[in-house]
Amino acid sequence: MKKILSLLLVLTMILTACSGGTTPAPAEKPSGTDEPAAGEDVTEDGKYAKEQVYKYAYAEEVTTLNYLITTTWVDMSVAANLVDTLAQYDKYGVLQPALAESWEVSDDGLEWTFHLRKGVKWVDYEGNEVAETTANDFVSSAQYMLTKKNESESANIVYSVIKNAEAYYNEEITDFSQVGVKAADDYTLVYTLKEPVPYFESMLTYVSFFPVYGPFLEEMGDSFGTANSTLLYNGQYLLTEFEPQMQRILTKNETYWDKDNIFVTELNYKYNKESMALGGELFKRGEVLHAIIPPANLDEWMNNPELKDKVSPDRLGTYTYFYAFNFKPQFDAEYEPENWKIAVNNVNFRKSIMSAFNRIASMTTEDPYNPEYRIINSITPPNFASQGGLDYTATGDLAALKDKDIFNDKEALSYKEKAVEELTKAGAKFPVKILMPYNTDSSYWALEAQVVKQQLEALLGTDYIQITLLPHAPTGFLDGTRRAGNYSLMKCNWGPDYADPQTYTDPFRRDGNYNFPEYTTEVNSDGKNIYDVYESMVNEAKAELVDLPKRYETFANAEAYLINNAFVIPYNVSGGDGYVASVVLPFERPYAPFGIATMTWKGARLLADPISMEEFDKAQEEWQAARDEALKEAAN
Repeated sequence: MKKILSLLLVLTMILTACSGGTTPAPAEKPSGTDEPAAGEDVTEDGKYAKEQVYKYAYAEEVTTLNYLITTTWVDMSVAANLVDTLAQYDKYGVLQPALAESWEVSDDGLEWTFHLRKGVKWVDYEGNEVAETTANDFVSSAQYMLTKKNESESANIVYSVIKNAEAYYNEEITDFSQVGVKAADDYTLVYTLKEPVPYFESMLTYVSFFPVYGPFLEEMGDSFGTANSTLLYNGQYLLTEFEPQMQRILTKNETYWDKDNIFVTELNYKYNKESMALGGELFKRGEVLHAIIPPANLDEWMNNPELKDKVSPDRLGTYTYFYAFNFKPQFDAEYEPENWKIAVNNVNFRKSIMSAFNRIASMTTEDPYNPEYRIINSITPPNFASQGGLDYTATGDLAALKDKDIFNDKEALSYKEKAVEELTKAGAKFPVKILMPYNTDSSYWALEAQVVKQQLEALLGTDYIQITLLPHAPTGFLDGTRRAGNYSLMKCNWGPDYADPQTYTDPFRRDGNYNFPEYTTEVNSDGKNIYDVYESMVNEAKAELVDLPKRYETFANAEAYLINNAFVIPYNVSGGDGYVASVVLPFERPYAPFGIATMTWKGARLLADPISMEEFDKAQEEWQAARDEALKEAAN
């Protein structure tokens, strides 16, 4: 499990908008919404609640309202609704104009020019107008974040791409006019990059590129963002009430440029330190409109006729899980690391394990009601990225894996037969000992590890493999297992750092600490080292900065090569909050597989009744079909 900060929530998804040229102005109907439009009866057919006031209990308080310095999820989930961005993702994950009505990029990919919407107001928490939002506000924001003494946690995101930004941050230059952020006039903003960045558009919706009204920021000084009165707002909501560890209330901003597409008029959050444990009961009593149903309580809801139809899955997350083979074993001699080296460098041995792994059966330990929901056949999750109207997982050689059933008992035994013959000649001993650690902090992981051990040994035989489970305390878990090479086969995970498939290659980079693939001694039919072939494919993809469909296809081919050679076994994508009781249909809200898009409420409406499993499945199916069409349309 990788570190969360640095770029974890960094950029908000998918390069579905233009990869160059001019972004079109929005259609007549603003993005992210369907009928009913503003002014229509949102209670039509009884689908939506008459009162569009959202109520929720929270246990984790914000640390600061200063969105220029924070990168925590809680802080950003508030800021995302208070301050608007240059561009926004709609509910299908297509980038749309927001504060910027249009933009263009130079032929060399370095200069991005944004034409701002006129008349967007900065207001105080009572809705009183203070100033107009202009290009200067983005310059003020960048200068504040790049001033080291302000200790902005997202400064590295800005200086990773903007010309001379890192030099200014490190105080190697002191003239901010040398930094690639300029206001050509009040409504023209220009960013100059230090090199082409294929996913720069996706960065525009992250807090690093939020605006701030410079004169107000200077007036507030260190008090900026310490209370709702020390902020200015140009976004969807005003923070009208802010009492830490009591409540926060967000009220619709009537001066917002796209206010007609804000249907929920109030977001009412009450502090309750026991909200996770009590959420279900609060929901039953109508005190909240969304609650996480912990796995321990799920059976109670599913077996109760009055509650069963009020439970639905949460939308899938973006962390993916996979089982990795370790090519640099550093475990104790009793587990025969030298013998493991021989075995793991045989592709038929790895494929025998992969084909014998019944992932749906093991997932029932965590989700007994719908285990197929989270299973994926790639490391990069579906709906993460797209180019040319095609989802990344349906690109290149990954397309053949998308709907493949990896579990195949006949193939597993066939691979075993080949591996036994080849490994015997190579001097390996049987059974091959496999050390598989798990974190004792997770009861589900412990149970899953038992299931995986039993199914692999039952199908392949204990004369072939012998799996030893290694329970490890949560403290220092990764240092004692994965990072130390103290495993043979292990469940790992990874989350995206930026909106490009390159991010999912990072665990398998040379000198990483996942499965040390550069230590493989295996060669292909051409006599080339297997990992060297993969690495060259990744480097080729990284070098392609202009032809994005080609870049994506090359990355997809590299990822498929990794999976087809069983360096890793794809497993599942994170299940968000698991199961919830809610009147908020997630498919009506802006979509991005990470970042702030899903934190915003534009287009969202509260249903009259909680979402059932069947309703969720139907809505998701309809959303997926509509998204596929939206991506194709955006590509054209």
